[in-house]
Amino acid sequence: QVLLVESGGGLVQAGGSLRLSCAASGLTFSSYGMGWFRQGPGKEREWVAAISWSGVTTNYRESVKGRFTISRDNAKNMVYLQIDSLKPEDTAVYYCATDRRPYRVGTVPQLAYEYDYWGQGTQVTVSS
Repeated sequence: QVLLVESGGGLVQAGGSLRLSCAASGLTFSSYGMGWFRQGPGKEREWVAAISWSGVTTNYRESVKGRFTISRDNAKNMVYLQIDSLKPEDTAVYYCATDRRPYRVGTVPQLAYEYDYWGQGTQVTVSS
């Protein structure tokens, strides 16, 4: 059974930083791309960032470019999201997810249906 567990969320002031972590088990972690999504109160789930199975390719939604950094440590089965210069609009539950295709050629997808397994999420709250 695949299990993803997010951690690292919290309450921070605007301009602050957080590092979110996602621990994966039950799959050959290094074979799959990983994505981060978020869902704010009353809003739809939206894609935030993705990293390829190899870790070579990363992609970000436009609103977080330059502030968010996705990375992975395949030896530890971990994927991270470093968030800097937090804004109130970043407030959301953040989820990590696995790409449904192993060894995908090209960029990791942005659409939720392309992802297979999901964690329970970690809350990020940014005060102004």
